Amino acid sequence: MRESTGKTGGAEGVPERKLKTGGESCAITGTTQPAAVLRLIGESLGAWQTVRVERSGPSESGDLLQPLWRALVLFRLITWGFACFGVWTRWDGIARPSGAVLQLAVMGVWTVVSSIGYSRRWGRRNTRLAFADLVVTVGCMYATLWAQPLMDIRAGASVLTSVWAAGPVLALAISRGRDGGLLGAVTVSLALLSLRGVDHASKILSNVQLLLVAGLVVGYAASTMRQAGARLREAIAAESAAAERLRLSRSIHDGVLQVLAQVQRRGTAIGGEAAELARMAAEQEVALRTLVSSRPAVTNGDRVDVCGLLLPLATTRVDVVVPAAEVMLPAETAGELVAAVREALSNVVKHAGHAARCWVVVEDLDDEVVVSVRDDGIGTTPARLEQARVDGHLGVHQSIRGRIADVGGSATVRTAPGEGTEWELKVVTG
Repeated sequence: MRESTGKTGGAEGVPERKLKTGGESCAITGTTQPAAVLRLIGESLGAWQTVRVERSGPSESGDLLQPLWRALVLFRLITWGFACFGVWTRWDGIARPSGAVLQLAVMGVWTVVSSIGYSRRWGRRNTRLAFADLVVTVGCMYATLWAQPLMDIRAGASVLTSVWAAGPVLALAISRGRDGGLLGAVTVSLALLSLRGVDHASKILSNVQLLLVAGLVVGYAASTMRQAGARLREAIAAESAAAERLRLSRSIHDGVLQVLAQVQRRGTAIGGEAAELARMAAEQEVALRTLVSSRPAVTNGDRVDVCGLLLPLATTRVDVVVPAAEVMLPAETAGELVAAVREALSNVVKHAGHAARCWVVVEDLDDEVVVSVRDDGIGTTPARLEQARVDGHLGVHQSIRGRIADVGGSATVRTAPGEGTEWELKVVTG
């Protein structure tokens, strides 16, 4: 909100005015020189530029996959215990018990190492640990040969790794999604098939099916949670940016914008060279207001908020009015619509007169979006527009009507001498 500064005709009688800039107050009087004012503006802008929004990666507590990694660690520990129990129950049937003990020891050491890795951030973020887990697990499966001859295994003796071998399948599924889970399941299945022999493939079919299902289901769940985490981070970043923009807009309004408004009023009153400074201050005030009040162009897949693309078009002569809610359009449609609006505004600058003002209004009618571009310039006649097209001036025909027609919309112009020009651009939202 702007306040009056009293008399503007001279230095005397002009009350001193306190303005806040970056948490401090400064005085602006009728004798304030432009250099001093610009210095105050620079200080305020400098304070604004030092504000930086920190965007760190997801925190430990914000990792949506963390429960899956914890479950994997628990799975490896429990299944290693099952493998030990299985060796104990079949102890008398094992040809070389010392080999079985050595195999379990190797499995136990790797269980500890992999569990530590999966429990920490570096292990969860590093797919190489999951691939190393797969290699070691396949090696442990073949280490069953330390305890049982190959002929006994193919005759029906158990592979001592048992369900512990499913660990890397789950790790790859969590780390790499569905494809990683399938890769792990196929690799473990082939290793199991090579130990059992092709002749006994039917006996291990249920194990192969379980591995494939586990890899697919866990991989799909991990991919879904990863996408949800990314969307959550984007939402948090957007909310943080909006809050920071709101805080900055309050700070800018209390400092820089008030200084610019004061410069504009004093420069206009003084006249002469100061009038040019006033004009520049007015332009920068509008540009800064547009910056702090604009909103980012929100995207949702291949759709974009057209309001976020149109708001930056505001100037001292152009007012942009948009709904508070997002107006989503296909990206191509939004791009062509904004380009058509730019061309209409360019025509205002070229033909409407140096004092003409323009208004851009966006209306969301559910099934279609209407953008009106109206000016209060000198106007023209439809016949002159058609004659311009015949003469080869294709700005209106191609850059406005052509663009809107290409995206299935319509462009209507209403104009008359002395009554300005209004474009009505309609596009479908589908």
